[in-house]
Amino acid sequence: MELIACHDCDLLQRKRPIKNGQVAQCARCEATLYCRKNNGLELTLMFALAGLVFYVLANVYPFMTFDLEGRTQENHLITGVKELYRHEMAGLSILVFLTSVFVPLLKLVGMAYLLFPLKFNRRPWRFDPVFRMVQSFHPWAMMEVYMLGVLVAYVKLSDMATIIPGIALFSFATLIFLMAAADAYWDPDAFWDRLEGMR
Repeated sequence: MELIACHDCDLLQRKRPIKNGQVAQCARCEATLYCRKNNGLELTLMFALAGLVFYVLANVYPFMTFDLEGRTQENHLITGVKELYRHEMAGLSILVFLTSVFVPLLKLVGMAYLLFPLKFNRRPWRFDPVFRMVQSFHPWAMMEVYMLGVLVAYVKLSDMATIIPGIALFSFATLIFLMAAADAYWDPDAFWDRLEGMR
């Protein structure tokens, strides 16, 4: 018998199996305890693979181009990190690099690494530590904060220079939505059920 505590009222109750598309609610406060999403693992894999494609585009192509009095300067996603470091803000540059570049990549690669073998009914090597790593990265991939900073900078600088959005900017925005979709369909219980079914 597996027990689960409600995240809202802390009531300890028995965890029961549910079907795809169903939601288990707390017996006391009716908060959602867990749910089973239709094709959750397959959709998460699809969004993760698409996210990797847009991640590459966001890092290869120019993010924005500044045109000031005939002088043109292209900026890439990593440019902000380099400029922060150059202005002696090493701590902030490392934080921006981790939350907007490094952690999202590890998260997407980890999701694909876990899900691709499961699609073919194979257990990924070192499943447990990789699964825990992906779970722990959920709060740290904060690309939307980076995008918010870009939009603020765009508004402030648009009066001084002509700013041309690049392919990387649109790819980065698409990547944010793809990662949000992958997180929405990420179902830890489905992982363990699939692994149990392989035994």
